[in-house]
Amino acid sequence: MKKLFLILFISMTNFLLAKNEPYITITVAQDGSGQFTSIQKAITSIRDLGPGEALVKIKAGTYHEKIVIPSSKHKITLQGENKENTIITNDDYSGKIDALNEKMTTFNSYTFLIMSDDIKISDITIQNSSCNQGQAVALHVEGDRFSIKNSKILGCQDTVYTGGNHSRQFYENCYIEGTTDFLFGSATVVFKNCTIKSLANSYITAASTDQSKEFGYVFFDCKLIAKEGINKVFLGRPWRPYAKTVFINTEMGNHIVPEGWNPWKGDKMFPDKEKTTYYAEFGSKGEGGKTENRVAWSHQLTKKEAKKYTLKNIFGDWKPNMSDK
Repeated sequence: MKKLFLILFISMTNFLLAKNEPYITITVAQDGSGQFTSIQKAITSIRDLGPGEALVKIKAGTYHEKIVIPSSKHKITLQGENKENTIITNDDYSGKIDALNEKMTTFNSYTFLIMSDDIKISDITIQNSSCNQGQAVALHVEGDRFSIKNSKILGCQDTVYTGGNHSRQFYENCYIEGTTDFLFGSATVVFKNCTIKSLANSYITAASTDQSKEFGYVFFDCKLIAKEGINKVFLGRPWRPYAKTVFINTEMGNHIVPEGWNPWKGDKMFPDKEKTTYYAEFGSKGEGGKTENRVAWSHQLTKKEAKKYTLKNIFGDWKPNMSDK
């Protein structure tokens, strides 16, 4: 009886472990040592609505590609060799003339577009090298349960577009840089242990949180830094009236202005956004973290209020779990 129990136990353990393994592993390498030399071709090769996780390992190199993961390609993990030398780059921008002789917009200027659910990225740099030519998105995410860790996202204006009212996104140990509104959109997003660098005197965030959502952007234990000479940066301004952005235990450099937040005046379609937006801080540190002169319509959380900002409360039934494969 004991032997039968042991066999059943081992079989069940192997079954559970197998469920956590990718059903397919693909290697992308520019030197031809993998199955593909193009990241997009590797993604396209994955079966639509596959049975489980598909792992794409990307060897070091600079990949000049404009990549799309469509909604039919779910549960894909992209694992770079190293964020310093595994680079995806493109240079499209709003106003650029495309192959059909039409002007691009912010929303198709992306280097990497993710429309699908359950996508994970690690150890990769995603870059839009266009600067001062118009809005130029590096990473555009609209899928749900998106995670990225140990990566760099580089751009200027509008670096990261977190789209979709029902999208939940998690950024951990990432370096993100840009000029104006370089973190923007309506998704529910957590940035944890991220370094965020401002390259110009402008605005870091431009959330457009839907009125029905309790959480918009939440920053935990992040660090705000700036390019040399930059000395007038706002934590955020509301792209839409119910924008929600909260910084918790964040170190802020002296480039952050004392008032902290901007109301985005002059938007005729959405006037007086500061009346409905929710901007708050708790435990801000550093020269820019002095809160006594913040705008009157922003908030300083109490300890009790800060306790509601947990991953469980923010993300509900989704617990981000980045694979170490």
